[in-house]
Amino acid sequence: MALQDIVEQIVTGFGLELVDIERSAGGLLRVTIDVPWNPQAAVPELVTVEDCEKVTRQLQFSLEVEAIEYRRLEVSSPGIDRPLRTPQDFERFTGEVIDVTLKAPMGEQAAGQVRANRKKFRGTLEKVVDAQGVAGWQIVWSDAPPPKPGQRVSKKRAPAPVQALGFTLDELREARLAPLVNFKGRQAAAGALDGVTQE
Repeated sequence: MALQDIVEQIVTGFGLELVDIERSAGGLLRVTIDVPWNPQAAVPELVTVEDCEKVTRQLQFSLEVEAIEYRRLEVSSPGIDRPLRTPQDFERFTGEVIDVTLKAPMGEQAAGQVRANRKKFRGTLEKVVDAQGVAGWQIVWSDAPPPKPGQRVSKKRAPAPVQALGFTLDELREARLAPLVNFKGRQAAAGALDGVTQE
């Protein structure tokens, strides 16, 4: 049985979601898990240390039975820069700030305000529906620098133009939640168990 199938079967067997599998130099096998998204939940469920321990124990047993070689196993939650891969991931994190890297430059599609060779963007993820009723995705951002702490901002100053870039999932090389940290208190939705690791 392939590694992907083994890991996915074990993770979903515990009612969890497989986010990523990564093999690193030195024989490290890193498995990232999350709690499946429930749009009706008032407060999102979080991966716990116990979840990581259960998956680790079962994986160690199964990988030995299947004779899959690795030197070290690491099972963890996605952290603050969680990758977005499936349409459900994009649905789940609509309204969040994300970083996207495109496979090819798409500057011309961003109202001509973006350098034509630009591939990396950071903005707020939005769902859009075109005239034919087909749903798609875009990110929206402003290139205005954020005000410095204590700086007074004139209300008369014209705001920097807001830019938008539409994309399909096929056009993405990578998409991740932007690793933004707010030291003034965490919101309930952002209170994920970031980087919990069990070896």
